[in-house]
Amino acid sequence: MSKTNMKFCNSYFLVDPTKASVFDLILLLFFPNLISARFIDSPPDTLNSARRSFASRWMIALAIFLQKVLLFIRTPLAFIGRIVTYWPNLLTANGGFFNLILNLLTGKLVKPDESSATYASFLGCTDRRVELDQKIEVGTIEYKSMLSMMASKIAYENKSFITSVVENTWKMDFVGYYDCYNAFQEKNLTQAFVFKASDTNPNLIVVSFRGTELFSSDDWCTDLDISWYVYELKNVGKVHAGFLRALGLQQNGWPKENISLIHQYAYYTIRQKLRDMLARDKNLKFILTGHSLGGAIAALFPAILAIHGEDELLDKLEGVYTFGQPRIGDEEFGEYMKEVMKKHGIEYERFVYNNDMVTRVPFDDKILFGYKHYGSCNYFNSLYKGKVREDAPNANYISMLWLIPKLLSGVWEFIRSFIIRFWKGNEYKENWTMRTVRIVGIIIPGVSDHFPLDYVNSTRLGGLARPVATTTPQDKLYLIA
Repeated sequence: MSKTNMKFCNSYFLVDPTKASVFDLILLLFFPNLISARFIDSPPDTLNSARRSFASRWMIALAIFLQKVLLFIRTPLAFIGRIVTYWPNLLTANGGFFNLILNLLTGKLVKPDESSATYASFLGCTDRRVELDQKIEVGTIEYKSMLSMMASKIAYENKSFITSVVENTWKMDFVGYYDCYNAFQEKNLTQAFVFKASDTNPNLIVVSFRGTELFSSDDWCTDLDISWYVYELKNVGKVHAGFLRALGLQQNGWPKENISLIHQYAYYTIRQKLRDMLARDKNLKFILTGHSLGGAIAALFPAILAIHGEDELLDKLEGVYTFGQPRIGDEEFGEYMKEVMKKHGIEYERFVYNNDMVTRVPFDDKILFGYKHYGSCNYFNSLYKGKVREDAPNANYISMLWLIPKLLSGVWEFIRSFIIRFWKGNEYKENWTMRTVRIVGIIIPGVSDHFPLDYVNSTRLGGLARPVATTTPQDKLYLIA
């Protein structure tokens, strides 16, 4: 049994890849007696339901196998990440390849400091832009979308980098950087930062959660975790366990208060910071944002606030802006969140670019997951043309009918990387780091579409047909293009 206290939920399906051997997975596939599986913890009825079809057993086995591979290569993957991140930073620090050679020969080589305000993550190296788009009117949804995306983008960087961008480039107030603990993986895995945008009316607090680190096995294991909980309180529904744990789930569920002298947990730490700031200034409002895993955490945050009855905070929550966000719960959870958003007048803006594969998982199926996005989707194609839809096309990514269009789209995006500077302006010029990613996006369609660059471009270039001014944020949740 899990060491988690299950009193907070009435159904659950928990998988521990560290307890499964390859032989266990083979037995799981062909001898579907899941009740005897030592790496799965779940009530008998849930196990019986999950073991009925080969498809569900195959998805469970594949997810566990991938997590085991990731755990096995954790150290070499992190090492590769440091190398491929260090190289473009080394080039930048020395003024390009030829200057690097010259500096090396003359003994003037500049070695970048990984903790400095100029050292970028690999994702940051694919798109060096940190400036806000001054052409977008301050205070509009378009401005908040652009600001949120830029905050989500720099959330991948180190504290010095983030502080410098917020204070020196954006001229805003940096509030804090938080490196938070995951009680189940037993290490600090969730990062977030908070700043105040004083150019809006009312002034906005922005909370940005970091997404999946490209070379972090632990982050990928969180994304691939097929575990879930069904909450018995308030008909919350089924929720992805990995994202809950990243937000701050405790071994005994979600106690309303958690005072720890040892660890910071994302939900409790940031909630307290918001309480303090909003108590000092009643006119403040706040928004939540994140890319990828960060988007999932941002979308879950108001759900836990609602479970805890934090109506005052929810009334101050102006919007949730997510980019490349995976699904986080089932249809019942979606209905619960629609009611929360409607009750408190919260704007929910979920952005999806083209064939981004992450936005199409976990699957919307009737076999094992049954996950669904809630609310409408701001979908952008490879021309950065936006449309409000119920969901992105090719909802579950794996479709032979979409294979050729996705491959052709990947080829077009690689070609576009050479011409976009002439088409849209020099600020949209792509570097060779991103072009290399585009090549990977041809081999594995949808990979490059998840990178922040295309979401930054979508918020700046995308002409999104929005509801008329008389439409309320809660009405937009039910809009289907």
